[in-house]
Amino acid sequence: MPRLGQKYEIEIETISKPKAEYQTDEYFELDLPVAPAVMVGEEIVVEGTDVSEDKLETAICQHLGIPTPEPRKKKIRERLFK
Repeated sequence: MPRLGQKYEIEIETISKPKAEYQTDEYFELDLPVAPAVMVGEEIVVEGTDVSEDKLETAICQHLGIPTPEPRKKKIRERLFK
């Protein structure tokens, strides 16, 4: 993510807490996504799982109102180990 933050001049904030803190009533009252999660602006890109770099880059571009890049071709290793 930091690399995409530099590429698109967008602030990247990473929040890491012990798992127990994400399961409190106070956390649920904040109406934030289930961890692990990725948000771009107010949009939840993914929650409860990892996100592909292509999907994250597309969400960033849409947020910034710029054209989305062409999806990169997957390497053989990525295709075999989805």
